[in-house]
Amino acid sequence: MHDEFLCHVTAYGVAGGRRIGVPLGTYRAPTLPLAMWWLRDRATWIAERLDPTPDSPHFPAEALCPIGAHVPDVPGLLRAWRDDNACQNRIAEQLAGGRLIRYTVHDEVTEYELLAESVDALRMHRAVPRLTAPPTGRRSAGTPTATTGSGRGRIMVVVDEFTDLLEGIPR
Repeated sequence: MHDEFLCHVTAYGVAGGRRIGVPLGTYRAPTLPLAMWWLRDRATWIAERLDPTPDSPHFPAEALCPIGAHVPDVPGLLRAWRDDNACQNRIAEQLAGGRLIRYTVHDEVTEYELLAESVDALRMHRAVPRLTAPPTGRRSAGTPTATTGSGRGRIMVVVDEFTDLLEGIPR
């Protein structure tokens, strides 16, 4: 079980022909439940800013207009991800197992990324290469994915080389 988690939220867009990332928040969660809560809270935070209600006091009524049917529903995808208990449980299991979790949704111009990883796994990943050389003929790391909503949101579990490196250490 991993005890501490580093969580990030970033928005990516293109400016001047280059992909630019804008950090929207970082949190070092002392427990897995707090990491999961923070990721769900940030998904809600982004959704509320992209899809405010017309009666919101923060926006004049004339500032809001409906979007076309061809535009991806990023706020809806974020809310669906947040409310999918089975998905949240799978993410928690992967994080507890030391894997990096990355959830992305995008519209026509911006990609939103929620990312979390175990601080312990990061530390161990940095230490292992100094302890041993990777075994030869090692299989490549997989990146299984699952889709939610209309397929525009993607959850990626990155299985890093840490497990493979541990298998090569003599006991």
